[in-house]
Amino acid sequence: MSAVSRPFWIALGAVSIGFHLWLIFSGLVPNLISRPLHMALALPWALVFVAKTPLQKISGLILTVIGLGACLWVAINHSMLGDQYGFLIGNMQIAISFALLLIVLEMARRAIGWPLPMVATIALLYGFYGEWVPGEFGHAGLPLESMLGTLTIAEGGLWGSLTGVSVSIVAIFVIFGAILNAGEAGQGFMNVAGAAAGRLRGGAAKVSVISSALFGSISGSASANVASTGAITLPAMTKLGYPKRLAAAVEAVASSGGQIMPPLMGAGAFVMVELTGRPYVDIMVAAILPATLYFLAVWVGINAFAQRYDLPGVPEHDRPDTRAVIVTSAFFLVPFGVLLWGMFGGGYTPQYAACLAMLAGAVLLFFDGRLQFDLKRTGERFTEVCLSAGRQVSMIASIILCASIVIGVLGLTGLGVKITSLLLSGSGGMLWPALLLTALACLILGMEVPTTAAYVICVSVAGPALIELGLDPLQAHLFVFWFALLSTITPPVCGAVFIAAGMVEENWLKVAGTAMALGIGLYIVPLAMVANGSLIDLGGHPLWAIAAGLKVAVGLTAISYGIISPRHIVTRIGLVTIGMIAIFAVGF
Repeated sequence: MSAVSRPFWIALGAVSIGFHLWLIFSGLVPNLISRPLHMALALPWALVFVAKTPLQKISGLILTVIGLGACLWVAINHSMLGDQYGFLIGNMQIAISFALLLIVLEMARRAIGWPLPMVATIALLYGFYGEWVPGEFGHAGLPLESMLGTLTIAEGGLWGSLTGVSVSIVAIFVIFGAILNAGEAGQGFMNVAGAAAGRLRGGAAKVSVISSALFGSISGSASANVASTGAITLPAMTKLGYPKRLAAAVEAVASSGGQIMPPLMGAGAFVMVELTGRPYVDIMVAAILPATLYFLAVWVGINAFAQRYDLPGVPEHDRPDTRAVIVTSAFFLVPFGVLLWGMFGGGYTPQYAACLAMLAGAVLLFFDGRLQFDLKRTGERFTEVCLSAGRQVSMIASIILCASIVIGVLGLTGLGVKITSLLLSGSGGMLWPALLLTALACLILGMEVPTTAAYVICVSVAGPALIELGLDPLQAHLFVFWFALLSTITPPVCGAVFIAAGMVEENWLKVAGTAMALGIGLYIVPLAMVANGSLIDLGGHPLWAIAAGLKVAVGLTAISYGIISPRHIVTRIGLVTIGMIAIFAVGF
């Protein structure tokens, strides 16, 4: 970003923020207006801002102009298009439809690489030519005008419910996160973590766990979490003599947990609201105990590693004083408090509550950790908010628009139902084999696409099968969502591990092995949610949920110690066995 273009991007970010806030307060805006405009605002960021070469910039500008014209055409003609019921009329409409689809594929490619656009391209080719596929996986054929029309001028593809979630909920929380990150909230997380755990054995690692959990709850991205909190926690751990592979593994595992940690949980939780029809508050409450258990397993694992190595706490002179903790914690506690009051006390929708919390966060941007006011620094912070929000909203829009193509084709062709049937027959109609097959599919898909996209695609094909085999819909969705996270720490493609290993200059395979042991909860807790259905029913039957949580906590503690502690191998096998029995032998 050059100094000449910087004002343009700041202004565009401000327009994007203003547009998404306006949608919340303006009442009902037709979907074929709000969703194409959402894509239009994302286009320059996805196609031009990320350009690394002159050729990419020129091609990005051309595609942006074409995409803007197509999006504005849909928005301006929304009434006429609504009367066409997803059927294109004339060559011009067909050309616009092709342009929209190709531009969305290129947006996703530039934002996150080839894998997700490749999946979407294969889905489109199946839609076009699936009638030539022999056997039960072929389809009867779709008229070109009908297929393209459903995907691009109706609410069954690009402008479907997933994009609606991106427009009305995810974008708002991304802006909220950008406001928190621009101020002192990040330092507040670090100070609270340092005060809470710094003096404990293995304290530096535990500070990393707490700070990454807090930061991850607003960032919703394991990679972003590693890069931000890791810049502080990784040097602190290695300076104190922690093995590099352990320091990197702690950061990768703790950062991965941010996407399952209420209250925000990243974009995936908001998509889950749309797909399950359950209120966001219900999903947040259901996720509390499993997320707590995940971080408990990480904490126990650090204690077990402390038996192997001498892991000191943070030196007293490096720990924050009480005043610094109290003052800086207010920079995230006040906005979080407003958010939770809005959802629970005020009875507002999550996005409206987030707007109120945003106002509180914006006021706090005027002050630093010493409560001093600096107008120049405040201007820089608001500039950072505009740039960060515009870029992140665009990236998530690119992912969700591309995933919407896949979901649209699955619905049009009936392929989702066929894959569900295959999953049911492959598992012999039994739940646990179906769960393991689903977990494997999530791991494989998650290696190539972001967590949210992996979750959406997997749950679209596997969710109905799991529900048919007896799982509650929310249980099935949480199970798939958790296993879509596996690829953050599981080889051969593990994004959070790659970043953390690079930051400490350690072999990534060593880091991955340690991370898998430390993050054992990521593999076991989703299965425990199935074996102990009460675990996610904290809102309905709190006593049973807490009892199930305690039982699983005992089992996870035994398993984590058994895997990591330096005890005799027989003792370790015994601990793992006892832990598995505690979690799975008797369900709650």
